[in-house]
Amino acid sequence: MSTYNKLLTILGLTALTVLCGCISNDIPYPRIQANFASFEVEGQIQATGIDSINRSLTVYLDETVDIQSVRLKSFVTTPAGVTWADSATFASGIDLSKPVTTTLRLYQDYSWVVSAVQNIDRYFTVANQIGASTIDVPGRRVVAYVPMQANITAIEVLTMKLAGPETTYSPEITGKRIDFSTPFELTVTEHGRSEKWTLYVLQTDASVVLESVDAWTNVAWLHASAEAGRDNGFEYRRADSQEWTKVPDEWVTQSGGAMTARLVGLTPLTTYQARARSDQDYSIEVEFTTEDTYTLPNGSFDDWWLDGKIWCPWIEGGSPYWGTGNKGATTLGSSNTYPTDDTATGSGQAACLETRFVGIGALGKLAAGNLFAGDYVKTDGTNGILDFGRPFTQHPTALRGYYKYTTAPISHTSSGFENLAGRPDSCIIWIALIDAPKPFEIRTNPANRHLFNPDAPDVIAYGSMEVGYDVNNYIPFRIELNYKDTARKPRYMLIVASASKYGDYFTGGNGAKLFIDNFSLDFDY
Repeated sequence: MSTYNKLLTILGLTALTVLCGCISNDIPYPRIQANFASFEVEGQIQATGIDSINRSLTVYLDETVDIQSVRLKSFVTTPAGVTWADSATFASGIDLSKPVTTTLRLYQDYSWVVSAVQNIDRYFTVANQIGASTIDVPGRRVVAYVPMQANITAIEVLTMKLAGPETTYSPEITGKRIDFSTPFELTVTEHGRSEKWTLYVLQTDASVVLESVDAWTNVAWLHASAEAGRDNGFEYRRADSQEWTKVPDEWVTQSGGAMTARLVGLTPLTTYQARARSDQDYSIEVEFTTEDTYTLPNGSFDDWWLDGKIWCPWIEGGSPYWGTGNKGATTLGSSNTYPTDDTATGSGQAACLETRFVGIGALGKLAAGNLFAGDYVKTDGTNGILDFGRPFTQHPTALRGYYKYTTAPISHTSSGFENLAGRPDSCIIWIALIDAPKPFEIRTNPANRHLFNPDAPDVIAYGSMEVGYDVNNYIPFRIELNYKDTARKPRYMLIVASASKYGDYFTGGNGAKLFIDNFSLDFDY
């Protein structure tokens, strides 16, 4: 080869190299969120709360578990290809006394926060105590009150539990008389770790105190402190009455010097007065006003209109209270929640919620018949995004109505529910009160699934009913709400009915039907 040709070859290769160096791969990696589908640790007492929107895990631990060394038992990530570098660390034991951040990876990194809830039953009681003890766990302090006439140098400790059941105390003071004229220190040892706690027993000249009143519609809760062992109780009256009524003993619960009464049969929007009593001593009177009642809009399910092929449970042009999954179902088929003249009373309309496979073959999906207080927001592929809840501030005691149900063998399952195939499907009706600032967003897409958790911190009260057999004729139901706290005020009420309990996971029986009619709220016990 001539020198000239060699030079051309070198220049050509150089130009090609420069050109190749200028070519970049501008095709981005796909953005697919890496999620936990399941997560289980040792000593867990209920299913982990998985929030794929906020990317958080909440584990619920038995009080015997060492929260500073929580061991992972099993986990499942989704979709395929997700890696979790911290899995071995979690399996060997992780400190969840405060939230821990970990990372899943699928093309990009996705941070998840893991936190633990561990409710430990703690108590400290002494003889002649007034009210319940205040137990400050972060400050490791306990404060209890006794009457002025109590001998503060010889107070008998009746019961004490400041940590888990395997805890030891030094010195051991339960059943002994202790000098509390000065703060008393003891060592609390659990899981090989010791902490210093300080106990205070203080004298007070208040023999009885009405501490708070939680007023509902037909119900009020009275909370008071009095000296244990005395004749303690409550009295109440309407504000326009001169006569006090003794609260029946069966309405009162007492624990040492703490007592709570549940008044029933009160009149809505009425002012009352209450006072606590201890022998011949009375607390200061406290005035309170009951809440209003509430009627569920279209609770009879008489109002419907047909928007194209979508059945809507409200009158045309009206404001919707109830929502359905019909917008999603009709992308591949017809409405599977619809009106029926097969009612509980023989007149008007009821709602029929039918679980159906909609679409054809691989293009289809099981759609559970459902109805809920809230809105269908939009369809995400073949999945739904819903808002559960309507604004609400009262304190009902129960949801009641009528239902009948035709079950069907579970014909379609999703990952994790394969063992249910062939079993009878179950319907579910549930109600919840939350104090979150907005409705609860439901996402059924497995890639970012976000479902309701009754044990979430913003849930004030919850109740549910499940039925997995045929109910051929309408029968009444009553679902009582179980309150975590009688004082917290709701901001939203969630009511949900589904022909298939696991419909959010696209698991259920084709042809299962739930009929519901005449929903209403109770406000008394």
